[in-house]
Amino acid sequence: MARAFVFPGQGSQAVGMGKELAAALRTARDVLAEVDEALKQNLSKLMAEGPEAELTLTENAQPALMAVSVAVARVIERDGAKPLASVAKFVAGHSLGEYSALCAAGAIPLGDAARLLKARGRAMQEAVPVGVGAMAALLGASPELAREVAEAAREGEVCDVANDNAEGQVVVSGHKSAVERAIKLAAEKGIRKSILLPVSAPFHCALMKPAALRMQAELDRIEIRPPAVPVVANVTAQGVDNPATVKRLLIEQIPGLVRWRESVLWMKGQGVDALVELGAGKVLAQMTKRIAKDMSAVSVGTPAEIEALLKTL
Repeated sequence: MARAFVFPGQGSQAVGMGKELAAALRTARDVLAEVDEALKQNLSKLMAEGPEAELTLTENAQPALMAVSVAVARVIERDGAKPLASVAKFVAGHSLGEYSALCAAGAIPLGDAARLLKARGRAMQEAVPVGVGAMAALLGASPELAREVAEAAREGEVCDVANDNAEGQVVVSGHKSAVERAIKLAAEKGIRKSILLPVSAPFHCALMKPAALRMQAELDRIEIRPPAVPVVANVTAQGVDNPATVKRLLIEQIPGLVRWRESVLWMKGQGVDALVELGAGKVLAQMTKRIAKDMSAVSVGTPAEIEALLKTL
């Protein structure tokens, strides 16, 4: 069986995330403590106790999700004695999860990953004034139809396809008025349902270009090493292991399309038949069942789930 380890993105956070893991496993506690120290913030307390509104802030949610994902990965590697390269052919992450994947694969040190995601969250939040942007999920739309709708809805504003998540689950992002036009146009074109998403900024569209510039400066300050296994990049939906290319793609990712459906299909084409989602929530495992029904997918985020996974590795 060929596996890929995949790492969730924003929206999977919840108060209590990582709490059971940290209570049971010293390796997990050490990861959370290292993230707290890197950020000079008691993020682990916020993760365990809330309040939810503060945890959901982009600059907190992003490093928090990474911390839980990497904690799970390190428990598998160190406590389970299963080095990542011996059990996974690729790693991939949804949006911020790409940083989790790179950290788990040894390309970005944990402290640097935490600081980068704190900065990334802040830069993305500050790129667009609150209320100016929006995102909407077009349920039942193909990527081609969603692109047609987005282009027609622009009218001089920004409206881009932001996420191609799974079959029939495409997200558009941009100016609020343009996204609202996209919802109206989608209905006229027979797209069965469109939902405005409860997000604080319009991610993965051209409005995020100022955030990409800020992140270029942040990424230039750190060294990225070759990952233990290739990371499947969001913007290319292909594996990459060259550090300079990894850095460039992380910058392009911020205003770029998250090609998750294509990423999963690319991994399947490379012989991967099982995806293992590490961290909070079960979003990516659920998406996998819609993308490639013959691929197995499991979510691993608790001590019991780690124990069950280790028996299969």
